[in-house]
Amino acid sequence: MMGRQTGDQSQLFYLFNLEELIPASHLLRRINPVVTRVLAELRENLTPFYSDIGRPSIDPELMLRMLIVGYCYGIRFERRLCEEVELHLAYRWFCRLDLDDQVPDHSTFSVNRHGRFRNSAIFRKLFEAVVRACMSAGLVKGEGFAVDASVMEADASRYHGQAPGETDWSAPERQTRAVAEFLSSLDDEGSDADRKLPKVISPTDPCSAWTAKANKRVQFGYGLNYMIDLEHAVIVDVEATPARTYDEVAATRTPEDRS
Repeated sequence: MMGRQTGDQSQLFYLFNLEELIPASHLLRRINPVVTRVLAELRENLTPFYSDIGRPSIDPELMLRMLIVGYCYGIRFERRLCEEVELHLAYRWFCRLDLDDQVPDHSTFSVNRHGRFRNSAIFRKLFEAVVRACMSAGLVKGEGFAVDASVMEADASRYHGQAPGETDWSAPERQTRAVAEFLSSLDDEGSDADRKLPKVISPTDPCSAWTAKANKRVQFGYGLNYMIDLEHAVIVDVEATPARTYDEVAATRTPEDRS
């Protein structure tokens, strides 16, 4: 005879250990010891960027662990990431959150990415720590490398491109971090001072480049230039540039100098 689920979810209290629910073969449990070692010096690097007064801030290790979860499981949007960590027990365990702990608001990531994390270069330091961990584990042989670029679409409308001379950079709506970095780069170019500005530029993200490389559709984008060790395809360095061939070729020298 056909069975019928009779539970009415009337139990109010449950007693269980979150640690015991995550199997040993789970990806997050397997990488957790390495992540713990990599994040060991995190607070020391970030301490100068936090105030000694005011309310306690959100633990930066929590935010970075959440971003690692997003990278491992292809969760690209921070709003969605916060929702998944809220519901998924394994994600909570990896982020060291109890069932009644509050998950940070998605806006916290943007504020820290453009502030403390950016000013402290913490993502670069963490990346290099991961590469060192891969080297210690024998995953980087160091005998052969490949450098290639993939194009990432910029958060800029392809329909609002302008000629550089048409944009009023002093307008209130142009007083953004992206515009400030673009104008600063024009002052710091030095030997590239004779290079002409591109014909089309985004007024909201002027550092991006007008390109058709990604999917044959003209858009504003960036090139992510990866240096990969050929033994186990481990990424050992990355440099972001505007999606222009000139910048991508020049960017290959940066990983070589760092290595």
